[in-house]
Amino acid sequence: MITETVSPLRQRMIEDMSARKLGAHTQRGHIYSCKRFAAFLKRSPDTATAEDIRRFQVHLGDTGMSICNRNRIMTGVRFLFRVTLRRLDLAVEIYHMREPEKLPLVMSKDEMKRLLVVAGSLKARIMLSLGYGCGLRASEVVRLKVKHIDTAQKVIRVEQGKGRKDRHVMLSRDTLALLRQWWKVRRSRGDAGAPPEERFLFPGRRPSEPISTRQLNRLFHQAAETGISPTCAKWGGIGESFCRSG
Repeated sequence: MITETVSPLRQRMIEDMSARKLGAHTQRGHIYSCKRFAAFLKRSPDTATAEDIRRFQVHLGDTGMSICNRNRIMTGVRFLFRVTLRRLDLAVEIYHMREPEKLPLVMSKDEMKRLLVVAGSLKARIMLSLGYGCGLRASEVVRLKVKHIDTAQKVIRVEQGKGRKDRHVMLSRDTLALLRQWWKVRRSRGDAGAPPEERFLFPGRRPSEPISTRQLNRLFHQAAETGISPTCAKWGGIGESFCRSG
């Protein structure tokens, strides 16, 4: 079995990110960014100069990469120089480009009604209803557990959403009724070892894990294609744009 050797520099960077409580997704992104920078240099990033950083940023622009991805990569590289290597003189050489501000695509009420009507299953209908009616992001929908549904106060507790913030969102009677229908037919295989309040509303292939956002994205596009929604057809996913449609 081949295992990847972790260099002392990468290990120190991982420790720095963990100490600052950066999320797993952010850590992977920063590591990827620094690996890309090292591949460009063909040597360790701790030997980089200001000219190397300038050439790398020009190189990213020449590849035709989007502004968003260029900024994301340079954020990871800046963490390496500013935090791990304590090279503030090189960190200041990194610039971020301003992204053009565009209005988000917003679904009309009629489009959303058609989308929910043609949803292929109760599972798809309730997940899409939670996203649209409660303003939840895809990642927030899939992570919902029984304990997050407060039927008495008609609210959903969203734990550690965007910005690692908890919040409450309103839960309508119709959506609550759908949730109760779903709970009656939801597969319970694998729930025996978990307390009721800790069970995922939408378990994945492994009961200990929720359904993936990729699967939710697939459900959304299947419904959108069936409903022939012009707005939906333009969307690449159901993340922030889907939530804004509420």
